[in-house]
Amino acid sequence: MMSKNIPNRILLTENELPKQWYNVRADMPEQHDPFINPTTMKPAVKEDFYPIFAEELCKQEFSTERYIDIPEEVQAYYKMYRPSPLHRAYNLEKILDTPAKIYYKYEGSNTSGSHKLNSAIAQAYYNKEQGITHITTETGAGQWGTALAMACSFYNIPLDVYMVKISAEQKPYRKAVIETYGANVIPSPSNTTNVGRAILEKDPNCTGSLGTAISEAVEKATSTPNTRYALGSVLNQVLLHQSIIGAESKLQLEKVDEYPDIIIGCAGGGSNLGGLISDFMGDKLTGKANPYFIAVEPAACPSLSRGKYAYDFCDTGHVTPLAKMYTLGSGFIPSSIHAGGLRYHGMSPIVSKLYHDGYLDEARALFQNHIFDAATLFAKTESILPAPESAHAIAAAIDEAKKCKEAGEAKTILFGLTGNGAYDLAAYMNYKAGNMQDYAPTDEELEKGFATLPKIPGIQE
Repeated sequence: MMSKNIPNRILLTENELPKQWYNVRADMPEQHDPFINPTTMKPAVKEDFYPIFAEELCKQEFSTERYIDIPEEVQAYYKMYRPSPLHRAYNLEKILDTPAKIYYKYEGSNTSGSHKLNSAIAQAYYNKEQGITHITTETGAGQWGTALAMACSFYNIPLDVYMVKISAEQKPYRKAVIETYGANVIPSPSNTTNVGRAILEKDPNCTGSLGTAISEAVEKATSTPNTRYALGSVLNQVLLHQSIIGAESKLQLEKVDEYPDIIIGCAGGGSNLGGLISDFMGDKLTGKANPYFIAVEPAACPSLSRGKYAYDFCDTGHVTPLAKMYTLGSGFIPSSIHAGGLRYHGMSPIVSKLYHDGYLDEARALFQNHIFDAATLFAKTESILPAPESAHAIAAAIDEAKKCKEAGEAKTILFGLTGNGAYDLAAYMNYKAGNMQDYAPTDEELEKGFATLPKIPGIQE
């Protein structure tokens, strides 16, 4: 039965939109280990990143300042699609017959279909301000590629998108949207880079990975005049931009006098999860509250739950700086699951450090059929068809709500609905036909990925 006090949708006005990003690093008791320069194998400084990223983004990458002002031009763009709504999932609660209160922050109402636009517009802005004339990037499911294509179109910056080959094949309409915004899409691995050619020589039928696509995009950026690379997840700068999700969520819950007991996000590279938990994690780190955080990942690509906490390259071609993170090894090629945005071998250094130190409480790996069961139930009860990535968080939220029923506990659950599934109909058709396969790598298969972890003299032998 619907509460008389809490509406289905909790909104903010434009004037209530946060004007600063929150940097969780400011409140972390210990910082993540430094990045390593792949050429010198020594700790990197921000100047090492200048050939790859816009300089202001490099400064944000290394910043431990608590709040960073959102440029007015970025704020103006945000107002076209933000604040995003926070929903109370009354119908889902009813069908589950749970005493739990379930809220979800919906980021899928813009054309990119996801939260990715929050960082895309910021990155395009800083590149434009520096006078950069060309950007390269990678994309898995296509949400980041679409978001950056939108942002680059707004600032009239040409964009090359290296799209993981299996995702380009599974999601032709996503590719079409990216091209509609004027970007050039190249299925990865490709013959346009040295990295791509080397991979195809070893395996002509390689379906690709985010690590491979990153390698190609970085190679293209560093070998093309006045060009920079933009990354949609993993990096500190991206989690900073995505902190607007958590900031808005907290303000919206305060409007109805609520605070979450459990916060759940899907986890691939860490951008959505890091953004959603940011302000709440700040409360935990400073002793103001103690919510329980759950990161949900695919069983087919379980970097947090089965990976190693080690230094690794962020890409398959070993051209990026090395990061200390939970990783399956940069040589790991995940199964061709439909949650393309979660098919990444490593996890954000910030998220990894928070998990390693016990502040991020749990990493949970789920199979495809389970998450599509949850996605279908959610679509029927809440009217939104979720992206496969988002469905991981939905499945965990449903599982937690069922536990509340069993225990008779009325906990408040918040999860991130990162995007809609409008371009994922092939996946839903596959699920409906009973053709979806559940898969988890064996220990032996994981060992092959771990064998690719680099040796760093004096740091990682």
